[in-house]
Amino acid sequence: MSRPLLLDEMLNQRIGRQLTDLGYDVRCVVLEPVLLGLPHDEILAAATLEGRALVTLNVKDFVRLDAQYRAAGRSHAGLVLVSTKIFPLDARFIGAVGQALEKLLVEPMHLGPDAVLFLRR
Repeated sequence: MSRPLLLDEMLNQRIGRQLTDLGYDVRCVVLEPVLLGLPHDEILAAATLEGRALVTLNVKDFVRLDAQYRAAGRSHAGLVLVSTKIFPLDARFIGAVGQALEKLLVEPMHLGPDAVLFLRR
């Protein structure tokens, strides 16, 4: 069983659609009016409440939030960090990130509570 995901608002909803069409449980912040525009800590809290690993391009802020969670003895449902060095923001971005997330979801053992990982091609 794959881990449910929440795609941060920086990620295009087409990535989420690509994955949900394949049967994965993926929600997109851009399609959730209640989540859109919330501060990062509230997005991570919402993902955690639903047991969803959060996928984000905002590496710096979410690594900091992970450290704050750990220091406070709090848990989250996992973070998947998307680096623009690995996935340049060009015409291939959406397809490349979608394919990489699909690979991750096929073998979800790497993603779990409190896991923080960089998405790989």
